[in-house]
Amino acid sequence: METVLTILEAIASIALIVVVLLQSGKEAGLSGAIAGGSETYLSKSKKKGMDQVLASSTKWIALVWILLTLSLSLV
Repeated sequence: METVLTILEAIASIALIVVVLLQSGKEAGLSGAIAGGSETYLSKSKKKGMDQVLASSTKWIALVWILLTLSLSLV
C-alpha cells in the first residue's frame, strides 16, 4: 500500500510542477501599469481561458498531493 501511495505522490508532484510551469507569469507588474500594458484586450481574453484551466487544475492537483502526503504519514 505504501508503495502505491508513494508512486501516486510522485506522479502528483510531477504533474503539479508541470502545471505551475505552464502558467503565464505576471511579468507586467508595476512597470506594466506605469508604462502601459503592451497587450490588447483581445490577447488578454485568449490567455484568460487557459490560465483559468491551469489555475483550477493546480488547486486540484495540490489538494490530491496534500491528501496523499497525509495518508503516507499515517501508513
